[in-house]
Amino acid sequence: MPNLKDLKNRISSVKSTQKITSAMKMVAAAKLRRAQELAEAARPYAERISHVTTSVGSNFFDITGAPPMLVGKSTDNVHLLIVCTADRGLCGAFNGSIIRATRRLIKELEANDKVVKILCIGRKGRDNLNRDLAENIVDTFEGIGKLGVKYIDAQNVTNKITDMFDAGEFDVCTLVYNKFESAMTQVVTPQKIIPLQAASSAEKTEVLPKIEDSIYIFEPNEEEILLELLPHNLSIQIFQALLESAASEHGARMTAMDSASRNAGDMIDGLTLTYNRTRQAAITKELIEIISGAEAL
Repeated sequence: MPNLKDLKNRISSVKSTQKITSAMKMVAAAKLRRAQELAEAARPYAERISHVTTSVGSNFFDITGAPPMLVGKSTDNVHLLIVCTADRGLCGAFNGSIIRATRRLIKELEANDKVVKILCIGRKGRDNLNRDLAENIVDTFEGIGKLGVKYIDAQNVTNKITDMFDAGEFDVCTLVYNKFESAMTQVVTPQKIIPLQAASSAEKTEVLPKIEDSIYIFEPNEEEILLELLPHNLSIQIFQALLESAASEHGARMTAMDSASRNAGDMIDGLTLTYNRTRQAAITKELIEIISGAEAL
């Protein structure tokens, strides 16, 4: 049974930990509000530019010589997975859920005889996947979102992806990230960003509503506009994923630190009860010894 000094030191240690987790919860809550506003504000723009790009490009899907980024290559043997995790831990299942989903996706692709390459955004994903998939990791981006997610961060990732695609290093690119739903809920979302999917008739009508006998004039021509839209749309989709991931990370960390603070409080209550019982037992024992000694005299 632990002595009083050990119990007292343990209580003091847990109280110090509780102060740290409480402070981290407050910091995460402050960052979450801003990150959530940015993620939600960017969603309509990301959805709209994706619809516009696929709608403008829908006329090129069946044309020979169409941009490979739009229609894909003749093969889909090499898949690039962009894995968005955090640089730090202490955020509950945020990183673990992404890594598990990535491993499942890799297993499915390899079962179909596909070659998998991994581009990591965030140190935690790199560190975990590096244990048994080091040869699949082609590059890692760290520090994104440390001072807030910037569009230049998405452009840097886009430049790396487009350079690899132009060099023929992969055929299909899939983005795996946590989409923010609430502080307690983040949804793992795999999103294919290369090649783009053909717009459905409903989507095309929504973006470019057809009016009887309507004529659309593109300036410059439709193909030039599409060549500008494709990399811009890619950057926007990656930027949106980074914003969603940042908001999800702060929400997961706030929830995890709140749970840790509550658990620390429960542990302090339990240790305090044990301390009081141990102290009372020691006092009772001393009193018995004193009374026994007095009676012996």
